[in-house]
Amino acid sequence: MGELSSATISVLQSFLAKRTTVQGQGGLLTGQDPATYNTTDPLRLWIIQLGIIIIMAQLLGLILGRIRQPRVIAEILGGILLGPTAFGRIPGFTNHIFPASSIPYLSLTANIGLCLFLFIIGLEIDPSVIRRNARVSIAVSLAGVLLPFGVGCGISIALYHHFIESSSPNSNYFMLFIGVSFSITAFPVLCRILSALKLLDTTVGLIALSAGVANDVIGWSLLALAVSFVNATSGLTALWTFLTCLAYTLFLLFPIKWALLWLARKTGSTAHGPTMFYMTVVMLVLWASALFTDIVGVNAIFGAFVVGVIVPREGGTSIVFVEKLEDMVQIIFLPLYFTISGLNTNLGLINTSTAWGFVFAIATLDFTGKFTGCTLSSRALGFSWREAIAVGSLMSCKGLVELIVLNVGLSAGILTRQVFSMFVLEALILTFMTTPLVNLIYPPKHRTFGLGATASSGDTEEKTISKDSDGVEDGAWRHRFAVVLDEFNHMPGIMALTKLVLPPTASRGIKSNKPSVNALRLIELSERTSTMMKSAMTETLISTDPLVGVFKMFAEQSDIPVSASLSVVSHNDWAHVVTEHAERHGSQLVLIPWIPPSLSPTTDPTETGSSQPRVTKPEPNSFDTFFGLSSKDNAESTLCSHFVRGVFRHSKTDVALFVDLGDNAGTNGQQHVLCPFFGGADDRLALELVVQLCMNPRMSATVVRVGKRVEQPGIARPEFAVIDEKAGLEPGSASLTFSSTVYGKPNTAYVLQSETADDLTWTRYASPTFDKDTHAELRSGLSRIEFTDVAQAPVLHALVQRAKQLRETPRRVLVVAGRSKRFHREDVVHELKQLVEEQRCTGHELVQNTIGDVGTAFVMAAGVASGVVVVQAVGDSAAEV
Repeated sequence: MGELSSATISVLQSFLAKRTTVQGQGGLLTGQDPATYNTTDPLRLWIIQLGIIIIMAQLLGLILGRIRQPRVIAEILGGILLGPTAFGRIPGFTNHIFPASSIPYLSLTANIGLCLFLFIIGLEIDPSVIRRNARVSIAVSLAGVLLPFGVGCGISIALYHHFIESSSPNSNYFMLFIGVSFSITAFPVLCRILSALKLLDTTVGLIALSAGVANDVIGWSLLALAVSFVNATSGLTALWTFLTCLAYTLFLLFPIKWALLWLARKTGSTAHGPTMFYMTVVMLVLWASALFTDIVGVNAIFGAFVVGVIVPREGGTSIVFVEKLEDMVQIIFLPLYFTISGLNTNLGLINTSTAWGFVFAIATLDFTGKFTGCTLSSRALGFSWREAIAVGSLMSCKGLVELIVLNVGLSAGILTRQVFSMFVLEALILTFMTTPLVNLIYPPKHRTFGLGATASSGDTEEKTISKDSDGVEDGAWRHRFAVVLDEFNHMPGIMALTKLVLPPTASRGIKSNKPSVNALRLIELSERTSTMMKSAMTETLISTDPLVGVFKMFAEQSDIPVSASLSVVSHNDWAHVVTEHAERHGSQLVLIPWIPPSLSPTTDPTETGSSQPRVTKPEPNSFDTFFGLSSKDNAESTLCSHFVRGVFRHSKTDVALFVDLGDNAGTNGQQHVLCPFFGGADDRLALELVVQLCMNPRMSATVVRVGKRVEQPGIARPEFAVIDEKAGLEPGSASLTFSSTVYGKPNTAYVLQSETADDLTWTRYASPTFDKDTHAELRSGLSRIEFTDVAQAPVLHALVQRAKQLRETPRRVLVVAGRSKRFHREDVVHELKQLVEEQRCTGHELVQNTIGDVGTAFVMAAGVASGVVVVQAVGDSAAEV
């Protein structure tokens, strides 16, 4: 028993002794300050530091984003404010939150993030950009490096004698670092500025991107050279260090690059994205390369940068790498690095008139050298003065890259804290002034697209035919279509609509008008680096994009000639891009898909007497509401509705919207079209489209003319539409406030003119007169159309009932209706409200604002139609503002 007691006491004594040596493990409940730094548990303070840094960067980013400044400005400014310049003046702040003993841990994390960021920069560099524009990129980048380098070397002499001479014996190293900092251009910041100003596809954007890539390569090479000289003990050692680094770079650029490409193909990473094994290999190569360049006397960031350059671009592999790394690097690691820079920056040291004079001189000479070299070289290449000046302004942005150069110089003892602070302020000024300066010099009205091509140069000789052209006499059926590809879940709808509007192969020969489809793939451009890389790699992406591949395969199987293009733009600009694409290709009809909210593409069992599945509104689920699942779907539908309404508003071409109700049974069987004809330009377009659809032997139609409404004379037609800022939105998306277009009633003369056109169009097709043995295909198509009318009220109920009767036959029913937002009838609006109450639908306002009253009635009446096509004639879209 004594031995056991002794052993127990011994264990307890050792445990208590160990516990007394461990500090801070009790936490907040023991009365200890959680922010107290503890070497055995540095995580607590690191988390507090990280939280403060991220919150500061995000708040400043929100403020500066209002004036379209890049996020790097907020991150640099946040680091400066947390340093001795501002918050450091608060008594106890620096010692409590950023004590000197915690900086090594913070610096280690920041440098890990910096290596990953340089790896991402290397991934951003596309050698094909330099190859495609070799003459421009090499000339502008060399001029933008040599002249600023010389200017920097010149002012470095004065800086050295005033601020450095007593602390550093070698002025050559100082001159070299100042020259490199003057010659550098912040390529990542440049990309974000081009994106924010919508310049990526302009002439200026292409010049700046290609020159920025070359400038980046030259700049990092100069930095590696400078670091090798600084770390060497003699000139011969510096030469050996540089030659070793050069040999290692060539080793990476050829054998290792080929090996990575072989491994990527072997593991299927180029076809299906990088595998876990392939990513592991690349990460090992990354850190091995960083280690090697660090131990030979060159900074570790250079090794990380070169590995990013050699990662294969085939199949978008580099883009996937960026997508997997960028969020963590941008949100956590980079703000840490800027904070380390901010802690070393003390603007209070710039406390003399001489120092402020040098700050002004540094900023002026740095901008002048870069601006003059890039502007004159661009002008010498044949670009206009406005374009050349815009390129010079863009290439003068500094941002993060100059801070990296300055931090390397500070850590090597080349720069003092005062000179470091002066250059940080200069980098902040030049980066801040880039956006407003380019906006002033290169406004949208002066922008051209492509290298030397204007925005209108892409227009084809084909022009959009008039919607009122005589389809009988002239054979002017629509045969040039613009198809929008945006999301994968919209693919069934857009393929169904494309198959419907094209005539069958046997009848494709009217007046030698061969059908053509121009598909436009839209990708949203965000602040992420990966989307900016996509915008610069459209030629590669268009051959690997899954949506384009699926649509091309569908077109090949359906014998449809297709040309595809890809555009990476912000979501707010999608409608304008679609409009410009349709005009450029001379399209006669724009085809867009849309899935309405609260109507998931799920099917019920087949109804009795019907062989077609029907779509039903899902039962509300309290768990979906609690976890916000339904609101997410509604928010996506609201965003898509905003895009669709933008196309309706701005399009100068007829538009057809396919409202996908989830019945994906296919388009090869017998189909019947129901077309309600109220009158107006949109309904006339709908009738012409139905006639064209019925040229297909598998299609039949019923066109129902609705009785005329009672007119209210004396109401003037407004010149412009009125914007209702209180448009109803789907529940769960109240934060998305998009305006709704509301039309006033047209006057009597306008109504009479429209009704005359309605009567002519109706007579042309309902009671046609043909010569014998002419228009055989049209006569065949019209023979499959039943023309009738409905006069009883309520009209919508009668139309829905007619659709239900057609649905009872074993065929799919498609509704084609005009959007008819201008010819708005009060009786139809009131009846729609009744129909919504009967169907117990909520949030119908979004659907109504998007597709109009008639289309909404068929969408809300679940199971009535397989799909709804809503059309708008070009005449109506022009009036929307």
